[in-house]
Amino acid sequence: MRSHKCGELNTQHLGQSVALCGWVHRRRDHGGVIFIDLRDRAGLVQVVFDPDAPESFSIAESVRSEYVLRIEGIVRDRPEGTHNSNMATGEIEVLGKSIEVLNESETPPFPIESEIEVNEEMRLRFRYIDLRRTEMQHKMKVRRDVTRNLRQFLDDKEFFEIETPYLTKATPEGARDYIVPSRTHPNAFFALPQSPQLYKQLLMVAGMERYYQVVRCFRDEDLRADRQPEFTQLDIETSFMNEQEIMAIMEQMIRRLFKDIIDVDLADPFPVMSYSEAMRRFGSDRPDLRIPLELVDIAEEMREVDFKVFSGPANDPHGRVVAMRLPEGGELSRKEIDDLTKFVGIYGAKGLAYIKVNDLAAGVEGLQSPIVKFAPDDVWAKVMAKVGAQNGDLIFFGADKAGVVNEAMGALRVKLGLDRGLLDGDWKPVWVIDFPMFAWDEKAQRYTAIHHPFTAPSCSIEELKADPGHALSRAYDLVLNGTEVGGGSIRINRTDMQQIVFAILGIGHDEAREKFGFLLDALKYGAPPHGGIAFGLDRLVMLMTGAHSIRDVIAFPKTQTAACPLFNAPAFVSEEQLKELGIKLRKPTGKDEKQN
Repeated sequence: MRSHKCGELNTQHLGQSVALCGWVHRRRDHGGVIFIDLRDRAGLVQVVFDPDAPESFSIAESVRSEYVLRIEGIVRDRPEGTHNSNMATGEIEVLGKSIEVLNESETPPFPIESEIEVNEEMRLRFRYIDLRRTEMQHKMKVRRDVTRNLRQFLDDKEFFEIETPYLTKATPEGARDYIVPSRTHPNAFFALPQSPQLYKQLLMVAGMERYYQVVRCFRDEDLRADRQPEFTQLDIETSFMNEQEIMAIMEQMIRRLFKDIIDVDLADPFPVMSYSEAMRRFGSDRPDLRIPLELVDIAEEMREVDFKVFSGPANDPHGRVVAMRLPEGGELSRKEIDDLTKFVGIYGAKGLAYIKVNDLAAGVEGLQSPIVKFAPDDVWAKVMAKVGAQNGDLIFFGADKAGVVNEAMGALRVKLGLDRGLLDGDWKPVWVIDFPMFAWDEKAQRYTAIHHPFTAPSCSIEELKADPGHALSRAYDLVLNGTEVGGGSIRINRTDMQQIVFAILGIGHDEAREKFGFLLDALKYGAPPHGGIAFGLDRLVMLMTGAHSIRDVIAFPKTQTAACPLFNAPAFVSEEQLKELGIKLRKPTGKDEKQN
């Protein structure tokens, strides 16, 4: 139907007859001459129709935005003074000779190319229209290029691409699984995988040695800007490689990806930071190293003060007291500080203490804050020295349980860094290692796995049993600009160690056999040392395209409520289907039934 794509025409095609297909991007009538900007995936080209061809001119007069056309014409130079440097085809135009309307179009629900803000639900309801936008087509192209580049790298490194099943068994975190009923197995259910974790470990036992898969995963949980109920990850597993070797080859892959796709040179090598250091300095295990602000512990200075807000957490083994210096922050207004106080409240902070540094040389008299009177002058002098305060700075304080302080002050650090343009560099990757094996759940009074229960500890069985709360794992996360883009670990490859980890997590012998008997058995048959990593493909593309959400780089994403406005899903099914599956619905406890 066509000889060329619209966006590929240039001065090399001058004088050539071409056949084009695409959508009417814009139609203009200039004094008897009609201009049509025709658009396809490759870009735009201007087509001109004049009254000398009355039949074609008449059809051109009738077309409207988003009509689908086939046009034949001659490529010619644009008249002098009319070149458009904003278009790849801006030096040429096509003199239309014939035009065929392949399909008409109603007026779109929103302009295809416009600065007008469009409600996200509307964009998703008419996603096939939204995807016509140049910005969205570019993001889909980058996604295609990213996936192809990653595959090529792994293929060159002799990894096997192997598909694993979508219909599998529920995980220990079953509340987050999407459950699939089976008609052929009454009262039994499959689950959609949250990851192919166990399958890829079994592939290592099977001797595949190097595996990867661009795989769809599913998780039924609350959403954030970087979360979706179904998402894509690059899943990787290797045998006979330790964590340093896995991290090194993954660095090569990511550095090549960024250079090839967006011409960015990432650090070589990536810096490595322990979990404890990341939490101490940044309050987060996903530190954005572009932001120079850091948390400084001042519990030692605050233990003896009368101010219980500070001395209480300072003397609590589970508490934390920190200060954070904001250079030139003294210019912030009281309203801005009040807004920041509300912001940290989202993360559980009860308030946000601060000191404005007006004149360091004047001692405590040069410090402006209601809290100055609650501690001796020498304490404030030590604090100012410890944080490196300068005249004009604003010092923020956090004092509470360590978890609250880390979340609130870590989030405040990022907000201030981004809002005030304090970024040092554009791209800052970092490996975070030495995570704790377990976290203690106060409510459930048991340990939970920080990563997953198949992560290997860095200690012996005896050391793990003696002090599980202080055991470190052989896990590693890759963080880029404050976003975790990949996470992995060396896996447990011995049955005795796996059984001990299950026991610490409160998974008894019978439950372990029921849920993971196949894995425990497989580990007995010569399971090699192995480990791997999974990269969030959606997150990588989001960062590389500058998108604000992974929804902008997924062709058909769900909304914040995990719904699909395009297909009106999820939806109710018929009584006949439910009866055939042996399912009877009941009203969720404490919730009103809602139909999307």
